[in-house]
Amino acid sequence: MNEPAETSVRTDGENLVYTVDEALASVGFGKFQGLVLVYAGLAWFAYAMEVMILSFVGPAVKSQWDLSSSQESLLSTAVFGGMLIGSFFWGLVSDHHGRRKGFLGATLLTCGAGLLSAFSPNYASLVILRCLVGSGLGGGSVFSSWILEFVPASHRGKRMLLLSWFWAFGTIFEALLAWMVMPRLSWRWLLAVSCLPAFALLLFYSHVPESPRYLCMKGRINDAYNILEKIALLNQSKLPPGELVPDSTIGLDEESATSEYTPLLSTTEKMDLDFRSGFQSFLMLFSSKLIRTTLLLWELLFGNVFSYYGIILLTSELSSGQSRCGSNLLKSENPDSLYINVFISNLAELPGILLSATIVDRIGRKLTVAFTFVLAGIFLLPLVYHQSATLTMSFLFGARMSTKAAYSVATIYVQELYPTSVRATGAGAANAAGKVGGMICPLVAVGLVTSCQITEAIILFEVLMAISAVCVMFIPVDTKGQKLCDSIDVSDSKQVVVGQ
Repeated sequence: MNEPAETSVRTDGENLVYTVDEALASVGFGKFQGLVLVYAGLAWFAYAMEVMILSFVGPAVKSQWDLSSSQESLLSTAVFGGMLIGSFFWGLVSDHHGRRKGFLGATLLTCGAGLLSAFSPNYASLVILRCLVGSGLGGGSVFSSWILEFVPASHRGKRMLLLSWFWAFGTIFEALLAWMVMPRLSWRWLLAVSCLPAFALLLFYSHVPESPRYLCMKGRINDAYNILEKIALLNQSKLPPGELVPDSTIGLDEESATSEYTPLLSTTEKMDLDFRSGFQSFLMLFSSKLIRTTLLLWELLFGNVFSYYGIILLTSELSSGQSRCGSNLLKSENPDSLYINVFISNLAELPGILLSATIVDRIGRKLTVAFTFVLAGIFLLPLVYHQSATLTMSFLFGARMSTKAAYSVATIYVQELYPTSVRATGAGAANAAGKVGGMICPLVAVGLVTSCQITEAIILFEVLMAISAVCVMFIPVDTKGQKLCDSIDVSDSKQVVVGQ
């Protein structure tokens, strides 16, 4: 249902004018955003499946190829290493060539490498191909930037959290798929079938619109206006009276300023221009106004990803029956115990998203993330002592629920804090910092669990979550209910506006 918001009419001299934010507030959240959400949601569904494969392929490959625990961990680390590179790379592509090109390239790489990995002849080729899959998965933040720029400021946190439902259902579906495929066929079939949703993204790509906010920021006002007209038509509403203008006329990307000369540039000169543009965008993250936010977000995402995937891997390891540890293990005589426990753990994401959606637009981004981190720590703390299998699963369920809530809000918060001109780059860099946590986590968490140092693993998670909860409270701005900003004044970093 369309939900228009109140808008105000402004004038620029004698003419009525409005910005993209005011246009989106006028047309509201309706059918158009619903279609955009479904497409981006399909991407998150597909990407979640590719990430969750790690819980099942690792133990299976270890058994078939007689791998060591460190080799099993390296398989997960390679994926996160690829995601680290991909997050930053696709963010730069998105900021300088458009959101559509950013997630197209990421999806093509995910599909191709994902399918090829099912035919890996040996361990080395599997690691390389899954690293390439990870590089494609790094483009997930581009989908977030894209859909964020279609959503009105009113209740934006709750709307953006709808994406997390797709991620949660993707993890649940992957657990069910593994449960059906692995005992009957093999891990190769699971890899092949799991990449099909990503291929579906390519089928509908030609119908995907570019972000009007991105187009406006690039100076392509007419293109942005045409898309906004389509949004108003599908939502059965109207644009504000007057002329569409950029949110700010300063700091427009050099691409728009030099577009008329671009055809005269050689391929080498274009590549050099793209490199310099990307490097300048990255440096903007360390301007005097952004550096504090950037560094705090990097730590936040590092701690968040480490703890989130740590709990996933912890559940998988405790369920696999390969560890020699004591009575707090979740293993049983049931050969399906791994799938059952991972499936139950994945269900925890649903109440986690519901919790975050309930409070994010009421208490704000910062308090929501801090509160859910503290809640996760409370659930994990009893596991430093030996517990029954039922209690262990219950505490892991609560911890997974809470870290998912924190992670869902943190990914939205990152997108909102950066201006449009560096949004995908900033979010990509922050996600890359998070993927460092994802790379280290399998080596540390799996290593500690397999050596029966579960207490030490729990304490490590507790410390990282506590640090992250403190760091998020020091971020200067809470973006609750605030409009997005578009540009940075490159001539004077002191005039950079973040989320205001």
